[in-house]
Amino acid sequence: MSISEKFSTFCSALRMSGDVVSNVSYRAKQITKRVNSDFRGLDSDTSYSLFVGSYGRGTDIFVSDIDMIIQLPYELYEKYNGYQTNGQSALLQAVRDSIKKTYSTTHIGGDGQVVKLNFTDGICYEIVPAFINKDGESFTYPDTNDGGKWKVTNPKAEIKEINSANNHWNKNLKRLCRMARAWKDKWDVPIGGLLIDTLAYNFLKQWEHKDKSFTYYDWMTRDFFAYLKDQDPDKNYWLAPGSSQYVWRKGKFEYKALRCYNIAVEALDYERDNMSASANLKWREIYGTKFPS
Repeated sequence: MSISEKFSTFCSALRMSGDVVSNVSYRAKQITKRVNSDFRGLDSDTSYSLFVGSYGRGTDIFVSDIDMIIQLPYELYEKYNGYQTNGQSALLQAVRDSIKKTYSTTHIGGDGQVVKLNFTDGICYEIVPAFINKDGESFTYPDTNDGGKWKVTNPKAEIKEINSANNHWNKNLKRLCRMARAWKDKWDVPIGGLLIDTLAYNFLKQWEHKDKSFTYYDWMTRDFFAYLKDQDPDKNYWLAPGSSQYVWRKGKFEYKALRCYNIAVEALDYERDNMSASANLKWREIYGTKFPS
């Protein structure tokens, strides 16, 4: 297989199956329909809900946590903001009670800012009830910690910028984000999904071959790990594309990036010498078994 064929096959293997996507969509619609019915008197399974997180940005490689925002009417913000103590907790409880009417046998819990639905197939939905702000893009959402407070998030801006850059850069951004997640899983790297996407975006923005295709993915691998290994280990946060929100470091990733940079250099040497099987072993050492052998 050529470089292009190998990386094209690998990227295809990282995509979720149509059955999985359909299942995710079905459950999301059921959740949306229930909340819209109870809080708006509206019979719609699509209005006022939004996939966010890695799944919403289209950069995830497997389904585990599905993040959703459910937009509620503003008068509910006024109601729960008027509580003397932790109206945020009361709001989450109200949404939790609503969803239980549809998924009564599913484990439903709370985690400070979200309502969690754990299904037996290992998929967990994290539902954030939120209120649209006057800018029409950002959301105010509840945080029950420390007595309760409100926070603001702007996932629409992040999704829009990731989609735009991905289209301008020949679909390379989302593919790189998924490849980096395969590396994260293989090497147990302490790095969050939004930071992966942010660093991939920042890297490609200055990479001279960002408009090329799979033929350049061996170089992209090497150069991306060079970019990661050279990050300041004392830097604690980066700014997310689109929203410029702080994306915090979870742990040190630079050393594992250095190791994989060196492995990528070895793989490139094998590719140059037409030792494809040896090169594949090195790529699989970086990315795991979904890379073709």
